[in-house]
Amino acid sequence: MSAREAARNGSGRVVGLTADAGYQIGVRRTLPIDRDRAWDFLLSPEGRRLWLGDVTDLQLQAGAVYRSVEGIAGEFRVVKPKEQLRLTWQPKGWEKPSTLQIRLLSSRPDKTTISFHQEKLSDAAARERMKERWEEALAVIAERTTGEG
Repeated sequence: MSAREAARNGSGRVVGLTADAGYQIGVRRTLPIDRDRAWDFLLSPEGRRLWLGDVTDLQLQAGAVYRSVEGIAGEFRVVKPKEQLRLTWQPKGWEKPSTLQIRLLSSRPDKTTISFHQEKLSDAAARERMKERWEEALAVIAERTTGEG
């Protein structure tokens, strides 16, 4: 059975495959922290390593390019402090970049939802790997900012 067949749901559609953005994945978690704390952790060296890798000279502005020690490279497209980051994200070995968006959503001062959404992934296997990566990143963020596991 092909990866495409394995990824089909009961409707015959391929899970995570869209006409416009190719394969995509979205993972989110609501934490009992305010938006400032979530943003500060995401941009701390420890937080950045979870989603970007080890980047020493990060310029957080639209148009800024980056390359991590681990070989992830890209360009920031949207930077809205304490709200949204949108960037191209291409690890070493990938033919084409994906688009990664991180959003902080909050309707209450004591709760923030951190959302990772990635699109333009090459196939179902890449989608599954990235789903695991972002779920693990959110678990670490929860542990480090709230003591939750």
